Amino acid sequence: METLKASQKRVVGTKQVLRGIKAGTLTRVYIANDVDTFLYERVVRAAEAARIPVVRVATMKELGQACGVAVETAAAGIGA
Repeated sequence: METLKASQKRVVGTKQVLRGIKAGTLTRVYIANDVDTFLYERVVRAAEAARIPVVRVATMKELGQACGVAVETAAAGIGA
């Protein structure tokens, strides 16, 4: 997850991740295991349909810290 903080082409948040998946601009998606089930399934299914690898992270707090933001984060992605 070190690559999340260092990546210049990072998106944070479910809406941004879903947009990135749809646009085909993401190469990897991160999702927190403690996110709402509906959002979790929506992001994972979209990523799998687009053949983008999904990395599962234990908590939203941990994912937010990995992204360098001060809030909990449900999903994040790295672009090409």
